[in-house]
Amino acid sequence: MNQPTDQPMDHAHLAGVGEGTRAAHAGVPPRAPYEPPFPGPVFTSHYHLPGDPAGAPYTYGRDGNPTWTRLEEALAELESPGAPAHAVAFASGMGALSAVALSLLRPGEAVVVPADAYNLVGGVLREQLADYGIEVRAAPTAGDAQLALLDGARLLWLETPSNPGLDVCDIRRLAAAAHERGALVAVDNTLATPLGQRPLELGADLAMASGTKALTGHADLLLGYAAARDEAIAARLRLWRKTTGAVPGPMEAWLAHRSLATLELRTARQAANALAVARALRERPEVSGLRHPGLAQDPAYAVAAGQMSRFGCVVSFTLPGREFAERFLAALRLVDDATSFGGVRSSAERRGRWGGDAVPEGFIRLSVGVEDAADLVADLLRALDTAG
Repeated sequence: MNQPTDQPMDHAHLAGVGEGTRAAHAGVPPRAPYEPPFPGPVFTSHYHLPGDPAGAPYTYGRDGNPTWTRLEEALAELESPGAPAHAVAFASGMGALSAVALSLLRPGEAVVVPADAYNLVGGVLREQLADYGIEVRAAPTAGDAQLALLDGARLLWLETPSNPGLDVCDIRRLAAAAHERGALVAVDNTLATPLGQRPLELGADLAMASGTKALTGHADLLLGYAAARDEAIAARLRLWRKTTGAVPGPMEAWLAHRSLATLELRTARQAANALAVARALRERPEVSGLRHPGLAQDPAYAVAAGQMSRFGCVVSFTLPGREFAERFLAALRLVDDATSFGGVRSSAERRGRWGGDAVPEGFIRLSVGVEDAADLVADLLRALDTAG
């Protein structure tokens, strides 16, 4: 069977193609007579390994798998279509984010993180780093506030747009400032996906994401990855994955790669729907604090428009209190009450129920799916009427 190796595949045929074409073909092996065009997952814990293992493309199931290789080639192609890059897949988004933080930082060093990051980053990971003797400095995403904390830092950690508040920072500006001070830059690109924003092209050293969400889009797997142009950084991430066992399953990796073929279609529809929903919600008196970076009235719009090609599927807003929000969620018919975001079916939740985000009790994070925009708007407006 056509087996990938540890050498990058030749994707010269993808030079200059459109985003949809790239997403559909990234990481797909060259055509071979009588072979499937998209090979299935490889299930194995070990490989036939005669003689000296040095130079062998695959040696053991925790070190590598052909199914991972194809996915990682695809992710590298999406994150950095104009220059070579290396992607490393993990069992979850937190597996990828933890690998970046814990493989690149040492006791006594400092990291600058967003104060409004995803709650596991803002809470658990920050506490873990502090326990390891790493100085954690935090500032909000908005207004590039992390700039003021960069002196002496080893790593600048960005999350833009932020989750769940949807603030945006200027990646180019922050990356340039960090590099002037000798710091690496890692960007959590989960909400945007590489079709909405490419941190490596904007100056970052690493782009990382939870593939659980919009990247794969079907709410049926856990996956994460990090991508870098520097092979030495990628090698450290692979070693961390191997020694901690944070490896993706072959079925999850195969499902993720399969899902990339529709990434452009899904995210374009979701972005258009999210903008339509945000515009409709602006007209409702019950809704306050409405955020979506694609709205021209949004405080993040100017910066977002300078670095994002599409603005994502998430809309956030606040309703008048916990009880109102819960009545609203219960009245929805097309929108599931669920955590996470990026799925083809719309979902929403009262984010304050987890207790880890500094948001009002009536704060709603809405993930807009691929349903017809008019149907979603009608469902949301009817639920607001019912809740009132």
